[in-house]
Amino acid sequence: MATKGKRIHVVPHEGGFAAKREGTNRAGSVHPTQQEAIEAAQTTARRERGEVIIHRRNGQIRDSDSYGSDPNPPRDTKH
Repeated sequence: MATKGKRIHVVPHEGGFAAKREGTNRAGSVHPTQQEAIEAAQTTARRERGEVIIHRRNGQIRDSDSYGSDPNPPRDTKH
């Protein structure tokens, strides 16, 4: 699993969605659409070998992806 500092959450934000590092109060970047926020978070996660956690508008976790060497990779078939 990615370390705490390398988790990036895509969360609802005023006027759209934000990509925000876990454990911080400020949004790293704000985007008009969820897809744009996801793409920004994925770029950072790939560079830092982290994890992206995507939230719905109600705050519920919708999906997550890991972009590093995960010692226990999930056995999902979505990709």
